[in-house]
Amino acid sequence: MDIIASELRFPEGPIAMPDGSFLVVEIAGKTLTRIDAQGRKSVIAMLGGGPNGAAIGPDGACYVCNNGGLGWHSDPDQGLRPAGTPADYDGGRIERIDLTTGEVTRLYDRAGDHLLSGPNDIVFDRHGGFWFTDLGKFRPRSADHGGVYYATVDGASIREVIYPMSSANGIGLSRDETRLYVAETAGARIWEFELSAPGEVVRQPFPSPNGGRMLFVSPRFQRFDSLAIDADGNICVAAIFEGMILVISPTGEEIAALPMPDVFPTNICFGGADLQTAYITLSGHGLLVALPWPRPGLPLNFLND
Repeated sequence: MDIIASELRFPEGPIAMPDGSFLVVEIAGKTLTRIDAQGRKSVIAMLGGGPNGAAIGPDGACYVCNNGGLGWHSDPDQGLRPAGTPADYDGGRIERIDLTTGEVTRLYDRAGDHLLSGPNDIVFDRHGGFWFTDLGKFRPRSADHGGVYYATVDGASIREVIYPMSSANGIGLSRDETRLYVAETAGARIWEFELSAPGEVVRQPFPSPNGGRMLFVSPRFQRFDSLAIDADGNICVAAIFEGMILVISPTGEEIAALPMPDVFPTNICFGGADLQTAYITLSGHGLLVALPWPRPGLPLNFLND
């Protein structure tokens, strides 16, 4: 495991760029940050709130899920960790960042009359639309339901497609884009949704609580964060608390459990010439690390085309 960058403020949403650099959001730092091939950091944009997930869109811009802000607790051994909703929480939103100028455009902060609560993770389909999760927000005596949305990059269309979920987090598409995978944090579950068209889900009947099929549930004391899909269709999901990356087959079997030196391995992406290097955010200790992976990652639309 090689350290690409350190002293990041709870990094997530890593993107391995074609030029050898990396993008990450720093949730506690409230920034979109570029890391060059030598590990040097520079701030592309100050976003405020809590920038959480990121993806490159069809126009080459970076699209960020902003959860509106988190509270923080610092532990001398385990590092930084989220701690509820802060007093300065300023609402969830989807933002577009021009990577050349750093200009930030707010695309969405609501779907119809429903305000976004805590947008978390994002993936683009081949048609140029994007799916994103909303984790919700947690308060001392109450919490929001989460959900999954589909939107367009022009700021003209957003729909709540999957609702409710207790804490929708990581999200990814199968190679043929007929299946959508969503990681649910609180119950350490992975849900599979059949897709019939861009932004359209074929809902499973009762007793499914959300129209999906439960593909996998962890038997360990874990919570699931972000995920990425490899070239064989396996779901590689970050499991926090126990601190590992789980590899789940498309049929729901656990085929690997890779321990990480941090209780908050939050995100994984693939890069390198053959997409066979995994880049993982070890967020508690503020690291972006790289390690060889036994299989290539699945190419992402508009990034690895």
